[in-house]
Amino acid sequence: MARYTGSVWKKSRRLGISLTGTGKELEKRPYAPGQHGPNQRKKLSEFGLQLQEKQKLRFMYGINERQFRNLFDQAGKTKGIHGENFMILLESRLDNLVYRLGLARTRRQARQLVNHGHITVDGSRVDIPSYQVKPGQVIGVREKSQNLDIIKESIEVNNFVPDYVSFDENSLQGTYTRFPERSELPAEINEALIVEFYSR
Repeated sequence: MARYTGSVWKKSRRLGISLTGTGKELEKRPYAPGQHGPNQRKKLSEFGLQLQEKQKLRFMYGINERQFRNLFDQAGKTKGIHGENFMILLESRLDNLVYRLGLARTRRQARQLVNHGHITVDGSRVDIPSYQVKPGQVIGVREKSQNLDIIKESIEVNNFVPDYVSFDENSLQGTYTRFPERSELPAEINEALIVEFYSR
């Protein structure tokens, strides 16, 4: 299945969660899209709940199904809790960390910055959004790209950087200091349901 490129706002309203992280999608109309949206009282089955939870996480990080499943299988081969390991692997993606550092307003924007070669890891240009960053590695903006308006605006707007990354606004460099703890990851996701979904 190809990566979803449609309306994120519509998808956010369908799943009842802000996929961009801004919360704007649900401010005016916190119900499903369509003419019957406000009056829907559909009760989901157990499978439906598991699928919905999986879709929430997949759309939040903007990944296609194959990448998502491969990462899930990879998480199962490491020590620890499967669901938590999976979320940590998602959080360690380069495009996500560019977003967390405040260099982009959304994960989509971060993915584009990486794709276009504006981002470096340990001084070397990396243009693969799914690149797995390891703790201790330094993420920076390429010298030629440091005056991009999109980056300047994002930094001005950003008012929160998680504890597991550090960011220096002057040099436009950030370090992935450690793996995040479960309490620092999206609270609205129940990863146990995703593990159940793939364990069927």
